[in-house]
Amino acid sequence: MGHVARIPHVAKSADLSFLREISLLKDLEEPQLVALWPRLRERRLRKSEVLFREGDPGEEMFFIRTGTILVSKVVSGRVEQILSRLQAGDVFGEMSVFGDEPIRTATIQAENEASLLSLDRKSINEFIEANPKDAARLFQQLVVVLIRRLVQSSQLVSEVTRWGLEATGLDAERKSGGSSR
Repeated sequence: MGHVARIPHVAKSADLSFLREISLLKDLEEPQLVALWPRLRERRLRKSEVLFREGDPGEEMFFIRTGTILVSKVVSGRVEQILSRLQAGDVFGEMSVFGDEPIRTATIQAENEASLLSLDRKSINEFIEANPKDAARLFQQLVVVLIRRLVQSSQLVSEVTRWGLEATGLDAERKSGGSSR
């Protein structure tokens, strides 16, 4: 499952610049980013490599450094629907770190070669305990990320419902104001 490596203990200027581009971390000050850096692990994925599948256990979240990541869910049997494409600076896997159950809610696959930084539950909890004021900033950004995803999910449900109505002919029935019986 990809190559996992420790990253250099001391963050370079370019590393800190990258961390500032991550929506979840953008409100953290440089000392907190420096403190967070050694807790991160690097993981490289090959093109089409699956990082994890929906339903797998998980204890870490990921920040995309390079590449494109596909997020998908099983919709029927072996059929998977791509929900989104994530790019550099995006975050995923946070639900299994901050949620009650460490279960993956979607399948994650590299569309092309990708480099990720991971942060496990233990490390994020230690960071939060050591930096409570910054934890509030981090959680505020997490709420923004989750709201954006909720809106996207709502739009997808609406679109899928419309497709279902069109496929069954029920949309014409609804438009005509009654039953075709």
